[in-house]
Amino acid sequence: MFIGRERELQALDRLYMSNKFEFVVIYGRRRVGKTALINQFIRGKNAIYFMGVESNAKQNLKNFSKNILEYHTGIEAESSFQSFQAALEYVFKLSENERLILAVDEYPYVARSEGSLASTFQLLIDKYKDSSKLMLILCGSSMSYMEDHVLAYKAPLYGRRTAQMKIVPFDFEETCRYFRHFSDEDKALIYGIVGGTPQYLLQMNDELSVEENIKNTFLNPTSALFEEPENLLKQEVREPSLYNAIITAIATGAARMSEISNKVGEDTNVCSTYVKNLVSLGLIRKEIPYGERTSRKALYSIEDNMFRFWYRFVPENNSIIARGAADLAYKRIEPFLSDYMGNVFEEICKQHLWKLLLAGKCPVQFSSLGRWWGNNPTERRQEEIDILGEQDKNTALFGECKWTNEKVDLGILETLIKRSNLFPYQEKHFYLFAKSGFTKGCVDKASEMGNVTLVSYQDIMRAMKENEDVNI
Repeated sequence: MFIGRERELQALDRLYMSNKFEFVVIYGRRRVGKTALINQFIRGKNAIYFMGVESNAKQNLKNFSKNILEYHTGIEAESSFQSFQAALEYVFKLSENERLILAVDEYPYVARSEGSLASTFQLLIDKYKDSSKLMLILCGSSMSYMEDHVLAYKAPLYGRRTAQMKIVPFDFEETCRYFRHFSDEDKALIYGIVGGTPQYLLQMNDELSVEENIKNTFLNPTSALFEEPENLLKQEVREPSLYNAIITAIATGAARMSEISNKVGEDTNVCSTYVKNLVSLGLIRKEIPYGERTSRKALYSIEDNMFRFWYRFVPENNSIIARGAADLAYKRIEPFLSDYMGNVFEEICKQHLWKLLLAGKCPVQFSSLGRWWGNNPTERRQEEIDILGEQDKNTALFGECKWTNEKVDLGILETLIKRSNLFPYQEKHFYLFAKSGFTKGCVDKASEMGNVTLVSYQDIMRAMKENEDVNI
């Protein structure tokens, strides 16, 4: 079952229809669905698909040759080209008379085994680009390699690509399309637990409860997800133990660099380098207060929900899980789930606001959204605003998100209004988001003010379903 990626497929189809040489770079973290996207795109088209392996150049050339010859002759051949240059030149010549796709998946494995491969591509692209109808796709999961050796200014292939796509996990709306049997609340919980990474979503069974899914995956030593974060780190970084310690520190509450450093027991400068790498991998998020430029107040959190859930709950219960006591481990986790979902709900609400903006239904035409935190000079204490988005120097949106079983009352709205007075905007619009709705006092005040929008979680789900019906 292939879901989502409509924009990426449309972009690839537009490039394919040009009928001239195209060179697309596709990259993104492991498990995010790059291979599935490529296979969906090349279905029914003339295409040579080759996946590199973590082996030597001889083995990769043998596999590549086999794919080329099988495409051209329809017969599985055991013979090999003498070199990658000979193999690639053969493909370029094949594409002089017909539209042909060459997709090289896990390109970093092949390029590392054959050091001159990038220069060979450069040579042949320059030689054949004006006469070739080849659509070349290079795909890789090693983010640092793709960015440094394919996309970077000093890379041999720089300037040759005609498009690039960074494939990211699905948003909440796309994630919900995977599941038909979960309740609306369970869909949010599942998104909070595994995020929008397709491979992780496939581990979830919507015929079971959220509790059963957690027990079958995160609390089961034999499941694919149980060791996934540590295994993925081993593939991406050289010193997984220190990275592991840093992610654990952030997952258990260390948000500032000094706090991370103290928990890990390493110098701040050392931690800073490692955290920067985790940010580039899309595992850690660096945030500064909305509207500020200095990173002095930077806070760090785990970007990927599956990593966030795993590091928050699995390590501290590891001994229990190893003894097969999944029920006991879950009892220890369950009381913290609602609090854990707070940040997840904030992200869902931000995504909702972006969809309203793109649909022309948002009263504030913001260009970005973020959190704000800082000092209240009047009351001499720290304040925080969940969502802030500026249209211009006079107009802004302020939002508060509450994932609780209680209805949001008037006090929450009054607090948000009070905090907004720390900013000089003349025109303000307030959004309150609630899991369980609003009290009558809050509804009446919002109606009286006229610049307040109350959005329940069910409102978000209804809007998503309406959007899905329109797209169908």
